[in-house]
Amino acid sequence: MKWHPDKNPNNKKEAEAQFKQISEAYEILSDPQKRQVYDQYGEEGLKDTSPGSNGNPRNAEDIFAEFFGSSPFGFGSAGIKSTRFSSEGSGMFGGFGGGENIFRTASDGTGANMPKKPPPVESKLPCSLEELYAGSTRKMKISRTVVDTNGRLVTESEILTIDVKPGWKKGTKITFPDKGNEQLNQLPADLVFVIDEKPHDVYKRDGNDLIRNHKVTLAEALGGTTINLTTLDGRKLTIQVSEMVRLGYELVLAKEGMPITKEPGNRGDLKIKFDVKFPTRLTTDQRAALKRALGG
Repeated sequence: MKWHPDKNPNNKKEAEAQFKQISEAYEILSDPQKRQVYDQYGEEGLKDTSPGSNGNPRNAEDIFAEFFGSSPFGFGSAGIKSTRFSSEGSGMFGGFGGGENIFRTASDGTGANMPKKPPPVESKLPCSLEELYAGSTRKMKISRTVVDTNGRLVTESEILTIDVKPGWKKGTKITFPDKGNEQLNQLPADLVFVIDEKPHDVYKRDGNDLIRNHKVTLAEALGGTTINLTTLDGRKLTIQVSEMVRLGYELVLAKEGMPITKEPGNRGDLKIKFDVKFPTRLTTDQRAALKRALGG
């Protein structure tokens, strides 16, 4: 803006020379290939490719049109894609006054000359099986480095809220965009929490199903038994086992498992696996009674 020829009617020759330099710099910085050559070989490497080599520097209005969508003087080319940029230093529109300009189009978010976004920062979020069964609200206090308005790195704290949905599984990811640490000339990273499952004393999860083991005596395995259990949401259940507990027998309670996140109102099953405790010794009378009872 400072060296635009129309802003310098009394100093047009110097303004044109200065603007030619600005035009060449912009041409190189906005072209990934030319920027790469310049970074590797300097001006010498651009002698054959620089915009000045054809004797015709970029038209001032075209440059302003690419920066601001149209020329501030009203002469810009129509239909040029609007471009936004960030800059260190001072000057009109935050650019041209010094520092390094970083250009990027509003639509693509990529390019050799734009700030890079580091990979996401992942942290485990351990949850009890009860939380994953019923759902819960977790509040996480984080401290992170941010760049303030003066370009200085400062530490700030923030509380993030995570609504743990019933049925979420280990490995589920919750992303907070741009909540990672910031660095100068670098986009902030995303912050990602990854659900982890704490071991439970009684229940084990298998996908949408729950599994629990239950010990029974040999007499109970053969003659029937009653199971009293407490569900993960605190309900008391009494189950009559009338079938004989054979090797590998499994009692299935339909829809008493984990909630299925993608199927609201639906649940997996609860599977009870039995561990039969055999007696370590039998008296002579007990052996005889068993033989009579079992017909052996």
